[in-house]
Amino acid sequence: MLCEKIEKELNNQLNRELFSSYLYTAMGAYFVSRDMTGFAHWMHVQAHEEMSHAQKIYNYINERGARVILEQIEKPQSDWEGVLDVFQNTLKHEEYVTSSINDIVNTALEEKDHATHIFLQWFVTEQVEEEASVSEIINKLKLMKDAPGAIFMLDRELGQRQLSSAEA
Repeated sequence: MLCEKIEKELNNQLNRELFSSYLYTAMGAYFVSRDMTGFAHWMHVQAHEEMSHAQKIYNYINERGARVILEQIEKPQSDWEGVLDVFQNTLKHEEYVTSSINDIVNTALEEKDHATHIFLQWFVTEQVEEEASVSEIINKLKLMKDAPGAIFMLDRELGQRQLSSAEA
């Protein structure tokens, strides 16, 4: 059984992961509206990954004999100032998610819930990868300085992103 405190925190994280999927879907829609299908594809893959993260947490809560409580999902932002702004917002959001996962890890350690601590290690590692991936895109965008040809090439590159086997 999960203690009440961890159950509540995991349910809150489940909501954050669902919101993340919703946010990245909104970002994908923004890119589609600008005919940037590669960026849109990257965001749609990201949205799918976030949904799979939510499913992992959902399954874990149930496996531990606790109850999933679904809350309302906040409406995501729908407009940005451009490609760089979208990815800077993506990084900010991923840093927020990292912080919230770290908080749950700390609670698991305080509560001596070793199973939850071990379960969360996958998410800790995943967040390092998420932040690094988005930071790399931001660095490329900053180097490009809105050069249309370079943006076109990055759009094409990001359109090749595949769903990782762990997320499929």
